[in-house]
Amino acid sequence: MSATVAPGPRDTRYPPGARAGSPVSRPAGARRRPGRLVPTAVLLLGAVYCLLPVAWVLVAATKSGRELFSTFTFLPGSGFADNLTDLSAYRDGVYWRWMANSAFYSGLGALLSTAVSALSGYTLAVHRFRGREAVFNVLLAGVLMPPVILAVPQYLLMAEAGLADSYLSVLLPSILSPYGVYLARIYAAAAVPADLVEASRMDGAGEWRIFRAIALPMMLPGLVTVFLFQFVAVWNNFLLPYIMLGDDEKFPVTLGLYTLLQQGSNTPALYTLVITGALLAIVPLIALFLLIQRFWSLDLLSGAVKS
Repeated sequence: MSATVAPGPRDTRYPPGARAGSPVSRPAGARRRPGRLVPTAVLLLGAVYCLLPVAWVLVAATKSGRELFSTFTFLPGSGFADNLTDLSAYRDGVYWRWMANSAFYSGLGALLSTAVSALSGYTLAVHRFRGREAVFNVLLAGVLMPPVILAVPQYLLMAEAGLADSYLSVLLPSILSPYGVYLARIYAAAAVPADLVEASRMDGAGEWRIFRAIALPMMLPGLVTVFLFQFVAVWNNFLLPYIMLGDDEKFPVTLGLYTLLQQGSNTPALYTLVITGALLAIVPLIALFLLIQRFWSLDLLSGAVKS
């Protein structure tokens, strides 16, 4: 007698009559859904809205003073080299002094702020102590506080300490960033395993060594983000230097371009210098972003043993 073989379960991945490997047509309603195009269209409109002013600055910087007001808005001109020469020669190159000041405020301020944020965020994420949540809530309140509210009290404090109209009056307030501490705490809680910290303590490692040799490399991608955010925030800061500084030799580029724009109402030829300077002020931010973006691809537990 021949044995009867019971049929196995039918492969439901393919419709009846279709063999494996043959193309399967999707339902007509699943081919294209108009609703999926709406988010893409919104993102494209947002990108155009953000990039249009940059495109205008890029084109306007190539125009001479006469071309700026007499030609089509997005028609390139022929005066970029002359604008760059005039900008460099203005007041013996004070624009490049402003750029150097911005690099000093932003670079050193962002570096110190990242170090403070890393240590504070790691402490709030790993260590348990009384009042930890209260400290974190105060930091959250600082994140929500508008900078304009703090500018005048900061000036009064700096004036009382004799630091008004100095480099430190702009640098010191930028060291503590509540948003940076918040990001560092969230990232440290996700990237630094508690078991690894406890194992290091059992092996006799001190708290500073644990932070420096174990936690800090794990937090590196998040700290790069903190550094970039703080660098951009200090570079674009206008209100604090406007209140703190009176000597234009100490101005950052934002405040320096503002003074040029104010003078442009009486001297229209300065408008081309302001536009060219604004274009050059964007270049360091783009270069910094392209330089450090590779750190964001690092694994959260790079160089550590996963639990």
